[in-house]
Amino acid sequence: MPALPNPSGALDRVRREIDRNVRRARNGIKLAADTTPPALGQSPKDVVWRSGRSELWHYRGTKNSGGPPLLLVFSLVSRSYICDLTPGNSFVERLLDAGFDVYLLDWGVPDERDANNRLEDYADDYIPAAIRRVQQLSGARRVDLLGYCFGGVLTLLHAAHHPHSPLHSLTVMATPVDFQQMGPLVEVAGSDAVDLDTILDDNGNVPAGIIRQLFRSLTPTYEITQYVNLWERLWSDEYVAAYRAITAWSADHIPFPGAAARQTLEMLLKENAMVTDRLMVGGDRVSLSNITVPFLTVRANRDHIVPRPASAPLIDLVGSADKNELCLDAGHMGLIVGKTAHKTTIPTIIDFLQKRSEVSA
Repeated sequence: MPALPNPSGALDRVRREIDRNVRRARNGIKLAADTTPPALGQSPKDVVWRSGRSELWHYRGTKNSGGPPLLLVFSLVSRSYICDLTPGNSFVERLLDAGFDVYLLDWGVPDERDANNRLEDYADDYIPAAIRRVQQLSGARRVDLLGYCFGGVLTLLHAAHHPHSPLHSLTVMATPVDFQQMGPLVEVAGSDAVDLDTILDDNGNVPAGIIRQLFRSLTPTYEITQYVNLWERLWSDEYVAAYRAITAWSADHIPFPGAAARQTLEMLLKENAMVTDRLMVGGDRVSLSNITVPFLTVRANRDHIVPRPASAPLIDLVGSADKNELCLDAGHMGLIVGKTAHKTTIPTIIDFLQKRSEVSA
């Protein structure tokens, strides 16, 4: 005899949906009425070095395990606070809790003084200077270096051009190397019809608005699906808080220094120099095979900005004997914020760094 429906179970579901609808209405009103931007990047830190618009931040931790200091390098076109989004949803916070001595190299907001900055200025000058400052403050001989997105590109260029850099390890996340596999970006930016000079602003940089539109063109239906997902989970205070934070960050781009943008377009995209082994840095021909330090690359299968084919060749290009790859079912931002980051990405990175610290101890 088939089981009879459970009236109390059905009633519970009705009550739960009524409660969710009440919270949807409440959170919807709050979202519409609250124009105050969410508080982001709140982990306590000190500025310990400056050069131009760039700053080196040292985060205040209380659980230093004594391992090598960790220097984070972020992208040139986005705000670095995605690494320290909100309390409880912060990559930096998790690293501090694990006992790491954490530094972050923030590029600031470029202006006319940065228009002539080339990739070499970042790979050969800013990053080495930041590493030296970290060494001075920590007393460490070597530094763990971690680059995210285009920050990963800069750390690769640094490590390839400076094989004797005092690196303990190199980790890159969501980092492209085969720029011909960057999907719609190739069609939009790689066309011979694109004249970079017509895009540059009066300061000589690619405007933040152009960067924002370029990223939006990679996922033209993103805003629609974003609002659908928001309605479905509008009842969740936690989801709404995360939505506000992520939405604020994804719209908060910064200008791309003109000379570096030109190199990216000509050398990295059109020549595809990382995979064709035609990289020129500071007048020198360099190869990713020059990188020999312990290496980890973290990729996302659902990355709409750096598609899987763009990041996949990297593991075979570096020359490290100790090299590792982590490929996750996540999106671009999901590598450092959200459930996938906190359950898989961050613990794996922590484990990678800690194990190599034990070996070198």
